[in-house]
Amino acid sequence: MSAGSVAVVVADEIGIPSWDLYELSIPFTVFGKPQPDLSDHWYDLRLCATREPGQGTGDYGISLRTPYGLEGLAGADTVVVTSVPDACVDDGAPLPAGLAEALRAAHAEGARMVSLCTGAFALAEAGLLDGRRATAHWMHTAQLAARYPGVTVDDSVLYVDDGDVLTSAGLTAGLDLCLHLVRRDLGAHVANQLARRMVVPAHRPGGQAQFIDLSVPETDDAGLGPVLEWARAHLDRPLTVDDLARRAAMSPRTFYRRLHAATGTTPLRWLLNQRLVRAQSLLEATGLPVERVGELSGLGTANNLRHHFLKHVGVSPADYRRSFFTRPAA
Repeated sequence: MSAGSVAVVVADEIGIPSWDLYELSIPFTVFGKPQPDLSDHWYDLRLCATREPGQGTGDYGISLRTPYGLEGLAGADTVVVTSVPDACVDDGAPLPAGLAEALRAAHAEGARMVSLCTGAFALAEAGLLDGRRATAHWMHTAQLAARYPGVTVDDSVLYVDDGDVLTSAGLTAGLDLCLHLVRRDLGAHVANQLARRMVVPAHRPGGQAQFIDLSVPETDDAGLGPVLEWARAHLDRPLTVDDLARRAAMSPRTFYRRLHAATGTTPLRWLLNQRLVRAQSLLEATGLPVERVGELSGLGTANNLRHHFLKHVGVSPADYRRSFFTRPAA
């Protein structure tokens, strides 16, 4: 007896890049290896290619045998799209022929639809994310939101469970979602024990906001460059927009307009992002107390630092340090 059939879509026609191969391996690891001591009922996994069944070669000469084509999605309890070709994301190229139609048909038959990373673009193109909240890797969420305005894109979370349609951020966030599916299907004990065997947390704190690069692009505005560089060197001071405008020899209104045009953000948001980036750097590279990190970054007290981290990074400073601290070389 099975816990359900899982059809995994291989959607790259020209070979599987190494990062996509990692994401493809996640459902194989979670759903493809029976765990008879954890559950009598495990999953029935099948691999479905968008081309003719056979072999495809990815990076470094890796070969992959795909015994099913898209017809293998029919009758599946769960369909997982781990990625789509880069051209579909970056250039708006069409999906592999027949994929969107096969996804719509599988969903109409009652299949639970799942995407990892850029697989969300396939679900969105099939219309399965319209009116729903969804996510993808934070590097691609802006493209997803712009291309599919009917989708509510959330770039702060590791995954979104919308009942019969689930989406995850990229790479290891796909593992978080697959373990979540095991938890839904077979219970928390089985999911927790499986996570222990894989030497990963059963549930990670926070979302993908803790991995997003908060720094804004450098400006080409020659009049702003020196004052922004000065501000970065003095983040421990109580800087205001008036202070920065005065140093740039501009009115506050002109400074606001120039900075927004150059960076796409407001002066106050720019300052907050720079303070958060400084705090992240100090937490990653030093053992300074949280109180001192707050002072040096200009975020103030430990409580204020914690408030901004929880709001904008998604985890506490202590959790962030545990995840990213690198001990300096002697």
